[in-house]
Amino acid sequence: MDLEAVRTFVAVAEAGQFQRAAAELAVSQQAVSKRIAALERALDVRLFTRAPRGAELTIDGQAFLPQARELLRVAERAVASVRPGRRPLRVDVLASRGAQSGLMRGFHRAYPEVDLDVVMLFEIEAALGAVRSGAIDASFRAVTAPGHALDEDIASVRVLDEPLQLLTGPAHALAGARSVTLDQLAGHRIWMPGIVPGTEWGAYYDELTAEFGLTIEATGPNFGSDALLDTIADTPALATFMGEHTRLIWPAGHGLRRIPVTDPTPVYPHSLLWHRDNPHPALATLRAHLAATAAGHGAAGTWTPGWVLPR
Repeated sequence: MDLEAVRTFVAVAEAGQFQRAAAELAVSQQAVSKRIAALERALDVRLFTRAPRGAELTIDGQAFLPQARELLRVAERAVASVRPGRRPLRVDVLASRGAQSGLMRGFHRAYPEVDLDVVMLFEIEAALGAVRSGAIDASFRAVTAPGHALDEDIASVRVLDEPLQLLTGPAHALAGARSVTLDQLAGHRIWMPGIVPGTEWGAYYDELTAEFGLTIEATGPNFGSDALLDTIADTPALATFMGEHTRLIWPAGHGLRRIPVTDPTPVYPHSLLWHRDNPHPALATLRAHLAATAAGHGAAGTWTPGWVLPR
Protein backbone atom coordinates (compact mmCIF):
# COMPACT_ATOMS: atom_id res chain seq x y z
CA MET A 1 0.00 0.00 0.00
CA ASP A 2 1.29 3.46 -0.97
CA LEU A 3 2.04 5.29 2.28
CA GLU A 4 1.92 8.68 0.55
CA ALA A 5 -1.63 7.91 -0.58
CA VAL A 6 -2.54 6.89 2.96
CA ARG A 7 -0.96 10.06 4.34
CA THR A 8 -2.92 12.09 1.78
CA PHE A 9 -6.16 10.35 2.75
CA VAL A 10 -5.63 11.25 6.41
CA ALA A 11 -4.81 14.85 5.48
CA VAL A 12 -8.03 15.19 3.43
CA ALA A 13 -10.10 13.55 6.19
CA GLU A 14 -8.72 15.98 8.77
CA ALA A 15 -8.88 19.07 6.54
CA GLY A 16 -12.28 18.28 5.08
CA GLN A 17 -11.23 19.65 1.69
CA PHE A 18 -8.95 18.46 -1.10
CA GLN A 19 -7.65 22.00 -1.67
CA ARG A 20 -6.75 22.57 1.99
CA ALA A 21 -5.08 19.15 2.22
CA ALA A 22 -3.08 19.95 -0.91
CA ALA A 23 -1.81 23.16 0.70
CA GLU A 24 -0.80 21.31 3.88
CA LEU A 25 1.03 18.63 1.89
CA ALA A 26 2.63 21.20 -0.44
CA VAL A 27 1.33 19.44 -3.57
CA SER A 28 -1.25 20.30 -6.19
CA GLN A 29 -4.95 19.57 -5.75
CA GLN A 30 -4.69 17.35 -8.82
CA ALA A 31 -1.97 15.26 -7.11
CA VAL A 32 -4.21 14.84 -4.07
CA SER A 33 -7.09 13.68 -6.26
CA LYS A 34 -4.87 11.16 -8.07
CA ARG A 35 -3.56 9.72 -4.80
CA ILE A 36 -7.04 9.31 -3.35
CA ALA A 37 -8.29 7.71 -6.57
CA ALA A 38 -5.35 5.26 -6.58
CA LEU A 39 -5.99 4.36 -2.94
CA GLU A 40 -9.71 3.79 -3.62
CA ARG A 41 -8.81 1.48 -6.52
CA ALA A 42 -6.37 -0.46 -4.29
CA LEU A 43 -9.02 -0.85 -1.57
CA ASP A 44 -11.92 -1.26 -4.01
CA VAL A 45 -14.10 1.17 -2.03
CA ARG A 46 -15.05 4.85 -2.12
CA LEU A 47 -13.49 6.82 0.71
CA PHE A 48 -15.03 10.29 0.13
CA THR A 49 -18.14 11.85 -1.29
CA ARG A 50 -18.21 15.37 -2.67
CA ALA A 51 -20.31 17.76 -0.61
CA PRO A 52 -21.02 21.50 -0.76
CA ARG A 53 -18.70 22.07 2.18
CA GLY A 54 -15.91 19.85 0.82
CA ALA A 55 -15.09 16.15 1.08
CA GLU A 56 -16.97 13.91 3.49
CA LEU A 57 -15.94 10.42 4.55
CA THR A 58 -18.06 7.53 3.39
CA ILE A 59 -18.86 4.71 5.85
CA ASP A 60 -15.85 2.83 4.46
CA GLY A 61 -13.71 5.95 4.81
CA GLN A 62 -14.77 6.31 8.44
CA ALA A 63 -13.82 2.67 9.08
CA PHE A 64 -10.47 3.08 7.33
CA LEU A 65 -9.41 6.34 9.01
CA PRO A 66 -8.24 4.98 12.41
CA GLN A 67 -6.44 2.12 10.68
CA ALA A 68 -4.75 4.56 8.32
CA ARG A 69 -3.54 6.67 11.24
CA GLU A 70 -2.17 3.56 12.96
CA LEU A 71 -0.45 2.50 9.73
CA LEU A 72 1.34 5.85 9.55
CA ARG A 73 2.37 5.59 13.21
CA VAL A 74 3.80 2.09 12.61
CA ALA A 75 5.70 3.34 9.57
CA GLU A 76 7.19 6.20 11.60
CA ARG A 77 8.27 3.81 14.35
CA ALA A 78 9.87 1.54 11.74
CA VAL A 79 11.89 4.44 10.34
CA ALA A 80 12.86 5.61 13.83
CA SER A 81 14.07 2.12 14.76
CA VAL A 82 16.93 2.36 12.24
CA ARG A 83 17.58 6.10 12.33
CA PRO A 84 21.00 6.87 13.90
CA GLY A 85 20.51 8.18 17.39
CA ARG A 86 16.96 6.82 17.63
CA ARG A 87 17.76 3.11 17.79
CA PRO A 88 19.91 1.40 20.44
CA LEU A 89 23.67 1.25 20.02
CA ARG A 90 24.43 -2.39 19.14
CA VAL A 91 27.74 -3.72 20.46
CA ASP A 92 29.23 -7.23 20.33
CA VAL A 93 30.96 -8.21 23.59
CA LEU A 94 31.72 -11.88 22.74
CA ALA A 95 30.97 -13.19 26.27
CA SER A 96 28.80 -12.02 29.15
CA ARG A 97 31.38 -12.54 31.93
CA GLY A 98 34.46 -11.17 30.19
CA ALA A 99 36.31 -7.86 30.28
CA GLN A 100 34.43 -6.60 27.23
CA SER A 101 31.12 -6.92 29.00
CA GLY A 102 32.63 -5.11 31.98
CA LEU A 103 33.69 -2.23 29.74
CA MET A 104 30.12 -1.91 28.45
CA ARG A 105 28.68 -2.04 31.97
CA GLY A 106 30.96 0.84 32.88
CA PHE A 107 29.76 2.76 29.83
CA HIS A 108 26.14 2.12 30.78
CA ARG A 109 26.73 3.42 34.31
CA ALA A 110 28.34 6.57 32.92
CA TYR A 111 25.70 7.12 30.19
CA PRO A 112 22.43 5.50 31.35
CA GLU A 113 20.48 7.60 28.84
CA VAL A 114 22.10 5.77 25.89
CA ASP A 115 19.99 2.80 24.78
CA LEU A 116 22.16 -0.31 24.38
CA ASP A 117 21.65 -3.59 22.60
CA VAL A 118 24.45 -5.97 23.65
CA VAL A 119 25.00 -9.04 21.49
CA MET A 120 27.47 -11.93 21.57
CA LEU A 121 28.89 -13.14 18.25
CA PHE A 122 31.29 -16.07 18.40
CA GLU A 123 33.34 -15.86 15.20
CA ILE A 124 35.38 -12.81 14.22
CA GLU A 125 34.29 -13.08 10.58
CA ALA A 126 30.65 -12.96 11.67
CA ALA A 127 31.42 -9.91 13.81
CA LEU A 128 33.28 -8.15 10.99
CA GLY A 129 30.45 -8.92 8.57
CA ALA A 130 27.91 -7.50 11.03
CA VAL A 131 30.00 -4.33 11.44
CA ARG A 132 30.26 -3.91 7.66
CA SER A 133 26.53 -4.42 7.10
CA GLY A 134 25.48 -2.18 9.99
CA ALA A 135 23.81 -5.05 11.86
CA ILE A 136 25.99 -4.02 14.81
CA ASP A 137 27.75 -0.73 15.47
CA ALA A 138 30.91 -2.06 17.13
CA SER A 139 32.66 -5.21 18.26
CA PHE A 140 35.41 -5.97 20.78
CA ARG A 141 38.12 -8.20 19.25
CA ALA A 142 41.85 -8.89 19.27
CA VAL A 143 43.28 -7.59 15.99
CA THR A 144 44.74 -8.47 13.65
CA ALA A 145 44.93 -12.23 14.15
CA PRO A 146 46.52 -14.20 11.28
CA GLY A 147 44.02 -14.55 8.46
CA HIS A 148 41.76 -11.82 9.81
CA ALA A 149 43.18 -8.58 8.40
CA LEU A 150 40.88 -5.57 8.64
CA ASP A 151 39.45 -3.92 5.53
CA GLU A 152 40.12 -0.22 5.02
CA ASP A 153 36.52 0.60 5.92
CA ILE A 154 36.90 -0.95 9.40
CA ALA A 155 38.55 1.21 12.06
CA SER A 156 39.91 -0.07 15.36
CA VAL A 157 41.43 1.24 18.56
CA ARG A 158 43.10 -0.81 21.28
CA VAL A 159 41.26 -0.08 24.52
CA LEU A 160 42.44 -2.58 27.12
CA ASP A 161 45.30 -4.99 27.77
CA GLU A 162 43.91 -7.58 30.17
CA PRO A 163 46.53 -9.47 32.24
CA LEU A 164 46.17 -13.23 32.33
CA GLN A 165 46.12 -15.01 35.68
CA LEU A 166 46.69 -18.66 36.49
CA LEU A 167 43.68 -20.35 38.06
CA THR A 168 44.42 -23.45 40.16
CA GLY A 169 42.71 -25.71 42.64
CA PRO A 170 43.89 -25.89 46.27
CA ALA A 171 46.02 -29.03 45.72
CA HIS A 172 47.91 -27.77 42.66
CA ALA A 173 51.70 -27.49 43.01
CA LEU A 174 51.57 -23.72 42.41
CA ALA A 175 48.49 -23.02 44.53
CA GLY A 176 50.50 -21.35 47.29
CA ALA A 177 52.49 -19.03 45.03
CA ARG A 178 51.91 -15.28 45.26
CA SER A 179 52.87 -15.03 41.58
CA VAL A 180 54.34 -17.29 38.90
CA THR A 181 56.59 -16.58 35.95
CA LEU A 182 55.98 -17.94 32.49
CA ASP A 183 59.15 -20.00 32.85
CA GLN A 184 57.73 -21.64 35.98
CA LEU A 185 54.67 -22.75 34.02
CA ALA A 186 56.73 -24.86 31.62
CA GLY A 187 55.85 -28.51 32.24
CA HIS A 188 52.52 -27.77 33.89
CA ARG A 189 49.29 -28.77 32.10
CA ILE A 190 47.07 -25.79 31.37
CA TRP A 191 43.60 -26.92 30.37
CA MET A 192 41.50 -24.60 28.20
CA PRO A 193 38.66 -26.49 26.48
CA GLY A 194 37.18 -23.25 25.13
CA ILE A 195 39.99 -22.65 22.62
CA VAL A 196 38.73 -23.00 19.04
CA PRO A 197 41.15 -23.16 16.07
CA GLY A 198 40.79 -20.22 13.72
CA THR A 199 39.59 -17.77 16.36
CA GLU A 200 41.61 -14.77 17.48
CA TRP A 201 42.01 -16.22 20.98
CA GLY A 202 43.12 -19.50 19.42
CA ALA A 203 45.84 -17.60 17.54
CA TYR A 204 46.78 -15.80 20.75
CA TYR A 205 47.36 -18.99 22.74
CA ASP A 206 49.14 -20.68 19.82
CA GLU A 207 51.77 -17.94 19.86
CA LEU A 208 51.95 -17.89 23.67
CA THR A 209 52.69 -21.62 23.83
CA ALA A 210 55.20 -21.46 20.97
CA GLU A 211 57.17 -18.59 22.48
CA PHE A 212 57.33 -19.82 26.08
CA GLY A 213 57.14 -23.59 25.69
CA LEU A 214 53.86 -23.98 27.56
CA THR A 215 51.57 -27.00 27.46
CA ILE A 216 48.03 -25.89 26.75
CA GLU A 217 45.43 -28.62 26.30
CA ALA A 218 42.10 -27.94 24.62
CA THR A 219 40.89 -31.54 24.79
CA GLY A 220 37.39 -32.58 25.74
CA PRO A 221 34.04 -30.86 25.21
CA ASN A 222 33.53 -27.33 26.47
CA PHE A 223 30.72 -27.57 29.04
CA GLY A 224 31.11 -23.94 30.09
CA SER A 225 32.77 -22.08 32.93
CA ASP A 226 31.04 -23.95 35.78
CA ALA A 227 32.32 -27.32 34.56
CA LEU A 228 35.77 -25.83 34.00
CA LEU A 229 35.91 -24.51 37.56
CA ASP A 230 34.73 -27.85 38.98
CA THR A 231 37.45 -29.71 37.11
CA ILE A 232 40.24 -27.29 38.08
CA ALA A 233 39.16 -27.46 41.73
CA ASP A 234 39.16 -31.29 41.75
CA THR A 235 42.21 -32.04 39.57
CA PRO A 236 45.63 -31.11 41.05
CA ALA A 237 47.38 -31.73 37.74
CA LEU A 238 45.42 -29.08 35.83
CA ALA A 239 45.37 -25.29 35.86
CA THR A 240 43.86 -22.76 33.45
CA PHE A 241 44.35 -19.18 32.33
CA MET A 242 41.75 -16.58 33.29
CA GLY A 243 41.58 -12.90 32.38
CA GLU A 244 42.03 -10.58 35.34
CA HIS A 245 38.71 -8.85 34.59
CA THR A 246 36.72 -12.04 33.98
CA ARG A 247 33.91 -12.20 36.54
CA LEU A 248 33.36 -15.72 37.87
CA ILE A 249 31.74 -17.06 41.02
CA TRP A 250 32.44 -20.49 42.46
CA PRO A 251 31.49 -22.36 45.65
CA ALA A 252 33.65 -21.53 48.65
CA GLY A 253 34.58 -25.20 48.99
CA HIS A 254 36.39 -25.14 45.65
CA GLY A 255 39.30 -23.22 47.18
CA LEU A 256 40.38 -21.87 43.79
CA ARG A 257 43.39 -19.52 43.53
CA ARG A 258 43.89 -16.68 41.04
CA ILE A 259 47.63 -16.15 40.70
CA PRO A 260 49.29 -13.27 38.78
CA VAL A 261 51.64 -14.28 35.94
CA THR A 262 54.86 -12.28 35.53
CA ASP A 263 58.18 -11.93 33.69
CA PRO A 264 56.55 -11.04 31.34
CA THR A 265 52.84 -10.71 32.07
CA PRO A 266 50.84 -12.03 29.13
CA VAL A 267 48.02 -9.60 28.37
CA TYR A 268 45.06 -10.11 26.08
CA PRO A 269 44.60 -7.09 23.77
CA HIS A 270 40.99 -5.91 23.49
CA SER A 271 40.26 -3.53 20.60
CA LEU A 272 37.03 -1.82 19.60
CA LEU A 273 36.12 -2.18 15.92
CA TRP A 274 33.59 -0.09 13.98
CA HIS A 275 32.77 0.97 10.42
CA ARG A 276 34.34 4.29 9.49
CA ASP A 277 31.05 5.54 8.01
CA ASN A 278 28.85 4.53 10.96
CA PRO A 279 26.83 7.66 11.87
CA HIS A 280 25.38 6.54 15.23
CA PRO A 281 26.10 9.46 17.62
CA ALA A 282 26.43 7.16 20.65
CA LEU A 283 29.34 5.36 18.96
CA ALA A 284 31.48 8.49 19.31
CA THR A 285 30.38 8.73 22.95
CA LEU A 286 31.45 5.12 23.56
CA ARG A 287 34.85 5.66 21.94
CA ALA A 288 35.48 8.80 24.00
CA HIS A 289 34.44 6.99 27.18
CA LEU A 290 36.80 4.07 26.51
CA ALA A 291 39.66 6.44 25.68
CA ALA A 292 39.15 8.21 29.01
CA THR A 293 38.56 5.21 31.27
CA ALA A 294 40.28 2.12 29.82
CA ALA A 295 43.49 1.00 31.50
CA GLY A 296 45.64 1.44 28.43
CA HIS A 297 48.12 -0.89 26.76
CA GLY A 298 51.75 -1.51 25.94
CA ALA A 299 53.00 -1.34 29.54
CA ALA A 300 56.56 -2.46 30.27
CA GLY A 301 56.93 -6.08 31.29
CA THR A 302 53.92 -7.32 29.32
CA TRP A 303 53.65 -9.65 26.33
CA THR A 304 51.31 -9.77 23.35
CA PRO A 305 51.60 -11.67 20.07
CA GLY A 306 53.55 -10.06 17.27
CA TRP A 307 50.44 -9.71 15.10
CA VAL A 308 48.63 -7.42 17.52
CA LEU A 309 48.18 -3.85 16.33
CA PRO A 310 50.15 -1.50 18.58
CA ARG A 311 47.26 0.93 19.08
